Amino acid sequence: MRKLNAIFFLLLVFLPSYFLFSQSSDDPVYEEDWDPSFQEETYVQGDQIFIMSIGVTFPVLFIRDGEPIEHNLTPPVGGAGSLIYSYFLTSHVFLGLEISGIFNPTLGLNQVFLIPIGLKAGYQFNIGRFDIPLVYTIGINWHRYLNETYFGLYMKGGAGAYFRFDGDWSFGLMVDWCWFPEWTNDPAKDVHGNIIDLKLSARYHF
Repeated sequence: MRKLNAIFFLLLVFLPSYFLFSQSSDDPVYEEDWDPSFQEETYVQGDQIFIMSIGVTFPVLFIRDGEPIEHNLTPPVGGAGSLIYSYFLTSHVFLGLEISGIFNPTLGLNQVFLIPIGLKAGYQFNIGRFDIPLVYTIGINWHRYLNETYFGLYMKGGAGAYFRFDGDWSFGLMVDWCWFPEWTNDPAKDVHGNIIDLKLSARYHF
């Protein structure tokens, strides 16, 4: 009788453990979906930005026939403003359209007016809440001085730094080096104007 009781006791102790371990070994293995190294991109394909900017311009170098010439623009000059639309192709690469207005006073108390319209392409770095875009623009420029007008090519390259205030707005500073060539029938009279613009910008994200 004692032997039978001992066998019954051992079965009560070891059988539940056997079934428990055998069941856990057959359970399916689940992998974690969350990767701690993953960081969500600030921008995605299809994001858009509308930018409003205002600032000042500085004439830095004017060249005719391969030689620097004296320009009659009065530094630190006048002002510039622009409206820009950008569309993100990836989380960093974007294309856009820009229309600007620039005015510069001269030593003779006259005004030079420029209206550049161009296509933009850029790459943007994102560091925390800061956006750092590098931008290249090419387009056409309407230029008027006194009674003379000129249509021609223009190009510029620039960089900026913006602080992401919230999900809708960011604010920052943009600086561009602008090249405004004026070609004539006589290459010796062609003028290549180089101007820097420095602008404060507000960007609306949607």
